[in-house]
Amino acid sequence: QVQLTESGGGLAQPGDSLTLSCEASGRFAMGWYRQSPGRDREFVASITYKGANKYHSQAVRGRFTISRNTGNTAYLQMRNLKPEDTGVYYCAVDTSHGRLEQPDYWGQGIQVTVTS
Repeated sequence: QVQLTESGGGLAQPGDSLTLSCEASGRFAMGWYRQSPGRDREFVASITYKGANKYHSQAVRGRFTISRNTGNTAYLQMRNLKPEDTGVYYCAVDTSHGRLEQPDYWGQGIQVTVTS
């Protein structure tokens, strides 16, 4: 059983920055998804097991950056936040692949609200 501990998030104004963290109980390919009210869960960003490759959705490319430390924690740095970034952000890991292909463990989710 993989444990995921998410932190960060909260309330922000348009143009602000926030950073999400996700600590896993092991080293895996990791990433973030988000779900906004009335919408399906969507991919945001992912990083490979070794951290060599990163992927960002078109919606956040250039504003969000995923990274990881030498341990088991991944970060999602979110800059120039927009109201449409509002939603619940979920950390995910893939224990079977070097990149996030089929997430098999999910965090509980953390709320990000962007409003003026």
